[in-house]
Amino acid sequence: MYAIIATGGKQYKVAEGDIIYVEKLNEEAGKTVTFDDVIVVNNDKDILCGDKVANAKVTAEVISEGKGKKVVVYKYKRKTGYHKKQGHRQPYTKVEIKKITA
Repeated sequence: MYAIIATGGKQYKVAEGDIIYVEKLNEEAGKTVTFDDVIVVNNDKDILCGDKVANAKVTAEVISEGKGKKVVVYKYKRKTGYHKKQGHRQPYTKVEIKKITA
């Protein structure tokens, strides 16, 4: 059984027991999070989508929070001497999928 959920402007294909990295959630480690925005559920018999997954939920447990690898942003304009170097580390939340209900 798997589901496709939407959180943080992205979509994730998840199954029970999966560990995924999502955009930062305001939850502490050990707390339970429920994702209500379920797009598709595949329950090994058929695929449910649309109105059939209106009451579907995915329950997950927050494991930790952190920051991703540094991405270097370099702006440069030729012949003017303009250059600017910046770094960015995107915050994330690591969650473990516990239960999918459809």
